[in-house]
Amino acid sequence: MPGPSISAAQCRAGRALVGMQQGVLADKARVALKTLSDFEAGLAVPGPGNLIAIIAVLDNAGIVFLPEDDHGGAGVRLKARKR
Repeated sequence: MPGPSISAAQCRAGRALVGMQQGVLADKARVALKTLSDFEAGLAVPGPGNLIAIIAVLDNAGIVFLPEDDHGGAGVRLKARKR
């Protein structure tokens, strides 16, 4: 059973929405900066553990990953703020 997955574009967009630099995401996810950089450049896909860690950091920062559906391609958005 495959684990969670995001595209390189979703990773870049998620970082942009929360103003997080590549180095910060790499540090927080405990992945090599080259791993993240290669992923975002479309050169490689991180192993499942690294990808899960990247997703978790962005999720904790307030990113929601939107799957591709009948209304359009995959994307990202910020989590709704609790009132």
